[in-house]
Amino acid sequence: MKKPFGLALLGLSFFASTALADVKQEKVTFQVDGQTVVGMLALPEGGPAPVVLLFHGFTGSRDELPVANTKEGVFQRTARILAEKGYASLRIDFRGSGESKDIAFADTTFEKQIADGIAAIAFVEGDKRVDGQKLGVIGWSQGGLVASAVAGRTNKPDAVALWAAVATPVDTFTGLLGVDTIKAGGATGDTPLNIKLPWGAEIALKQGFFEGINAINPGQEIAAYKGPLFVAQGTEDTTVLPASADVFLEKHDGDEAKWSEKMDHVFNAFTGPETLDKMVDSTLAYLGPHLK
Repeated sequence: MKKPFGLALLGLSFFASTALADVKQEKVTFQVDGQTVVGMLALPEGGPAPVVLLFHGFTGSRDELPVANTKEGVFQRTARILAEKGYASLRIDFRGSGESKDIAFADTTFEKQIADGIAAIAFVEGDKRVDGQKLGVIGWSQGGLVASAVAGRTNKPDAVALWAAVATPVDTFTGLLGVDTIKAGGATGDTPLNIKLPWGAEIALKQGFFEGINAINPGQEIAAYKGPLFVAQGTEDTTVLPASADVFLEKHDGDEAKWSEKMDHVFNAFTGPETLDKMVDSTLAYLGPHLK
């Protein structure tokens, strides 16, 4: 039932601890198909706490976009706020992104990222510093697509939040990359296709990524998930259009909430943290009771 909310397997190793404000953080790794995924585990004070996985977006990394007027990225800030409110979190670099460099970014696919997300669940389930039996997932943009599949294929999360999540990959990536690039990418084989993104960054992708655009259906993935679902969407998002939120809500059957705000695809992070903080608070207000 939709409810209104706000405005509408694995080896592991550990590295040196760091501090995020007063929050303890530890860099961690685990293995997927013999390759290393790097993540950052943020821990609140006290004993093992419920844990939230954070899945980054297309071309992103675990700390995600810098937030204006702060010294934090979107997911860094989210992790700190979660910890201050008593929740652990694990934010990962999908293979090919950030520090998870056993494969090149050109070799990334949706299925590999979904495998990384499922492996992250197994990691926190086996880590005694957190309560992996009380599990939330937050996915942003392409990370929301990944979160929908991780949730639907495992049904392990106690609650899921999708932030500006990709619901119709063909539409989103055609809008982002262009028709000609999508067409060329489908025939590139194992030769990387060089792409210049609208914001100036240059990347390369192989045919496997483009095949995934047509193969995956995030709406069907989330339909298999039986737990609570929170969907946040900006009314001024031109990357993932506002109607995307309704795709997830229409396909999902169960407890759910929609939150919308006058914000762009990056939650107005280029102007400051106010909208992001509001969204994080609203997300936790929904997820929190399901993680206790």
